[in-house]
Amino acid sequence: MSWYNEVEYIRKQAKKNNEFFSNSLPMIASENVLSPLCREMLISDFHGRYAEGTPGHRYYEGCTFFDRVEEKAMELAKKLFKCSYADVRPTAGTTANMAILKALMKPGETATVLDLANGAHISFGKWGAAGVRGINLLSYPFSDEEMNIDVDGAIKLIKKVKPKLALNGRSVFLFPSPIKELAEAAHDVGAYLVYDAAHVLGLIGGKQFQDPLRDGADVMSGSTHKTLPGPQGGMIVSDPDGDTDEDKSFLRKLGFGVFPGVTSSYHLHHVAAKAIAFAEHLEFGEAYAKQIIKNAQSFAQSLHEKGFKVFGEKLGFTKSHQILLSIGPGKGREASKKLEDAGIVTNMNTIPGDKDPLNPSGLRLGTPELTRLGMKEKEMDEIAEFYKRALIDNKDPKRIKADVKEFRKDFQELYYCFKEGFRGYDYHELI
Repeated sequence: MSWYNEVEYIRKQAKKNNEFFSNSLPMIASENVLSPLCREMLISDFHGRYAEGTPGHRYYEGCTFFDRVEEKAMELAKKLFKCSYADVRPTAGTTANMAILKALMKPGETATVLDLANGAHISFGKWGAAGVRGINLLSYPFSDEEMNIDVDGAIKLIKKVKPKLALNGRSVFLFPSPIKELAEAAHDVGAYLVYDAAHVLGLIGGKQFQDPLRDGADVMSGSTHKTLPGPQGGMIVSDPDGDTDEDKSFLRKLGFGVFPGVTSSYHLHHVAAKAIAFAEHLEFGEAYAKQIIKNAQSFAQSLHEKGFKVFGEKLGFTKSHQILLSIGPGKGREASKKLEDAGIVTNMNTIPGDKDPLNPSGLRLGTPELTRLGMKEKEMDEIAEFYKRALIDNKDPKRIKADVKEFRKDFQELYYCFKEGFRGYDYHELI
């Protein structure tokens, strides 16, 4: 019996996926697209190889060339984030968080966090990595008006409970967090401050957001595939003030948390692609991050003017790549499906006050991929009109989808990456 038909079925679905996204408006804030050079690394021979340990200290032979790649990836990461320590082995942002929690906390110890309903990432919730580690979690108070941690309340909480870690992990990240104030309070009680930059890593690397390590964070984790447009994966960076035994011990703990803590071999082809993404971001990241934020702010303003309730109005809606909409009680899922039928890809999201994450009242929108495709402020206003037609005017989604497809025809090339020797990015060429 031949399984060829099953293989063809899988390939057909992949091709359909490529076609769907090439004709749609991808606006999920946690997604992006790879450059040609990054994609080349993913199909290299690194894909099938193992490299446990660190360069020069392996449990396998045959790692000579990969050692050079990992060393270069760490070197580029240190330049990008102006730090002295970088670990590029975590296979996801959540894996990076798990490694930090394993390194710096014991089960039963206390950490302060942002509540999931207020925009925290699930890895810092009781159902995620923090829960797996058995950590006692206490939530910061939150300002709905400012869409941010309540600084005074958070400082009081940290000083009262004296946590082992003060965590800052966010999935809805409209504005910079009050890291200087929280770090000072954490350090006063002997705690470390951990900054999860998963969503805003590329904005930080592009010098357009806050600078957590300079603001006082002891360690920063991140995802390498969101506003930093690399392969799916994670990383950890830190920049201790000195070279004391305490600093060395701290970094050894972080390294041990990654391996053997939460990784074995660690997707070598992704590490190679990360290295290229770091180099491309050193070259193009500042311009890219600036345009991402300009687009997000322009899009939020257009949505507001067209009748949508956009969070963060008091502060200009957003200073990141994200926009958060209130759609109506429990209507987030319905709205996201309507938009998908109209060729716009988003995700439902909880907003302040929501209790049921499966039936939320909002949408979370992002501009990284649209920006990567060359769109600017003018296009954001046109896209906001598509949203109005779909969700306020209740127009036929099939008609909107046809118009979206026509709109996308002019945006098939990829920007903010090295393209010498390559044709423009084309979804259809992936398979």
